[in-house]
Amino acid sequence: MNVQTIVKNGKPEYVVLPWDEYQAMLEALEDRADAAALAGFSERLARGEEETLPAVMVERLLGGESPVRVWREHRGFTQAQLGEAAGVAQSMVAMIESGDRRGTMDTLASIARVLKIDLDDLAQGEAD
Repeated sequence: MNVQTIVKNGKPEYVVLPWDEYQAMLEALEDRADAAALAGFSERLARGEEETLPAVMVERLLGGESPVRVWREHRGFTQAQLGEAAGVAQSMVAMIESGDRRGTMDTLASIARVLKIDLDDLAQGEAD
């Protein structure tokens, strides 16, 4: 590394290095941060604190499909099963999924608990 040190009052104050070397150093630091983030995710995944989602599910969510429907189907629930487990009528689950009703935060929180997801995964534009 081609470095020039600028000294002030007998102590190193600044370092000057070529732009290409500076850019390479930044890239190495970013790679190290990415590797640490990936390692942390991998550890949480191994402990069951994170999960990966199939691409088709992500596409459905990004395409604007009802998050309740997408997550319900991903978890293998029928509307009736989800409603019963969440203490919500099956008809309410159907109306939330169709967009006829948005559901209260309490209702969505109950559904989220049953689906084992964060309320934020359901509440994006959903609640009254």
